[in-house]
Amino acid sequence: MSGGAPSLVGVADDEQTTKISQESEKIVPLIDDIYAQEYPDGGARAWLVVFGTACVTFSTFGYVNAWGAFQDFYQETLLRDSSASNMQRMDRLCTGSSFFLNAFLSLNAWQYSMVFFPAVISGHYFDRGYFKIPFFIASVVLIAATFLVAQCTTYWQFLLCQGFLVGICCGILFGSMNAVVGHWFKKKRGIATGLLAAGSSVGGTMVPIVVRNLIPRVGFPWTIRIMGFILVFSLGTANLTVRRRLPPKHVPGGLFHFAAFKNPAYSVYCVSAIMAFLGIYTVLTYIGVSAVHAGLPSGFSFYLVSIANGASLLGRVLSSLAVDRYGPVNTMAPMTVLAALLTYVWPLARSKGSFVAIAVIYGLTSGAYVSSFLLPLFHLGDIADVGRRAGMTMSLTALGALAGPPISGAINTRSGGYGAVGIYAGSVVLVSVALMLTTRQLVLKQLYGKF
Repeated sequence: MSGGAPSLVGVADDEQTTKISQESEKIVPLIDDIYAQEYPDGGARAWLVVFGTACVTFSTFGYVNAWGAFQDFYQETLLRDSSASNMQRMDRLCTGSSFFLNAFLSLNAWQYSMVFFPAVISGHYFDRGYFKIPFFIASVVLIAATFLVAQCTTYWQFLLCQGFLVGICCGILFGSMNAVVGHWFKKKRGIATGLLAAGSSVGGTMVPIVVRNLIPRVGFPWTIRIMGFILVFSLGTANLTVRRRLPPKHVPGGLFHFAAFKNPAYSVYCVSAIMAFLGIYTVLTYIGVSAVHAGLPSGFSFYLVSIANGASLLGRVLSSLAVDRYGPVNTMAPMTVLAALLTYVWPLARSKGSFVAIAVIYGLTSGAYVSSFLLPLFHLGDIADVGRRAGMTMSLTALGALAGPPISGAINTRSGGYGAVGIYAGSVVLVSVALMLTTRQLVLKQLYGKF
C-alpha cells in the first residue's frame, strides 16, 4: 500500500493549500490598491468622524485637564484629615515641596502619563483591525470609573480610580484617534487633526469651570455623577461616529517594533517629543499656584488654566491651517520656540494683566505643538503602520509627561521660587525644537522644503 497511488486526502490538502495561496495573492494587491486610492479629504462621513474624534479628546484630555478644580477640593476638604502614614506614602510618589501639593501633582502626572502609555497597545491593535470593541469597552470602563470616583474617600482610592483607571481608559480611547483621522484625510490632515485636538481645549476650558461651580451647589458626589452623564453623551456620540476606513494590512514586527528605530529621523523625533513633554505642561501646571504665590486671589488664579485652554483652541485651529500648507514641523518649530520664551518670562509676572497675557499667548503657542506633534509620524513610515508608530511615540512621551511636573516641583523646592523652574522647562522645550529641526533635516536633506 505504501508504494501505491498518492493518498486522496493528501491530494485534496495540496489543492486546498494552493487555492488559499492563490486567494491570498489576489487579496494582497487588492489591499495595496485600496491604500493607493485617493483619500476622501472631506464629505459628510469624513467630517462626522472628525467630530467624533473631537468628542474623544473632550472626554479624555478635557476631563484630565479639570484636575485643578479637583485638587483644590481634595486638599481643602475631602482629604484634609489624611493620616500621617498616608501622607508619607504620597510623598514617596514624587520629589517636591509639601506633602499635599506634590502628591496630588504626582497623581495629575500619572493621569497625563496614563493617557499616553496605553497608546502602543491600542495603536498596534488598530493597525491589525481591532478597534470598535476595545474602544467600546474603554468607554464603558471610563464612565464606570468616573461614577466610582464619587464614592472614593481615601487617597489610594482616588489614585486607583481617577489616576490609573481613568488615565488608562483615556489612553486606550485617544491612542488611535490620529490614525483614524489619517485614514480619511491626507491633503487636509492638518485641519482635521486641529479640529480633533480642539475638543481637548473645549473640555479643558469648560470642565474645570463646571466642576468648580457645581461642587458648592450640589456637592462633590453629584458633581462627579454629572460629569459621568456628560461622558455618556460624548463617548456615546464617539462610538456612533468614529470608524476606520482602510482595511488592516499585515506589517512586520510585534507590539513594540524596535526596527522602527533604525530610522534615524524617527528615533530623533521620539527623543524630541520626550523632551517637549518634560517642559510643555509646566506653565499650565503651575501658573495658578504661582499667581497665588505672587499675591493674587485664588479665585482669579483658578481661571488662568481655563483661559490658557481657551486660547489653545484658537492656536490649534489656526496652526492646523498652516500645517496643511507649510508642513507640521515648519509650523510647530517657531510656535514651540515662542512657548519656550513664554516659559522663561512666566515667573516674572506679578499682576493680573501679565498673568492673563502669558496664559493667552502660551495657550496659543503650546496648542500648536500639542495638536500637531504626531503629524510628522505620517511621513516617517507606511500609513498601514501609523497606529503602532504613533502609539510607540506616545508611550515614550509618557515618560516626559510623568517626570515633568515632579521635576519642576523639586526645582521649585530647592530654589524657593519659580524662576529656576521656568529656566528648566523653557530650556528642555528649546532642546526639543532643536531635535525637531534635526528630524526635518534628516528627512528633507536640505534647508528648504515642506515637512
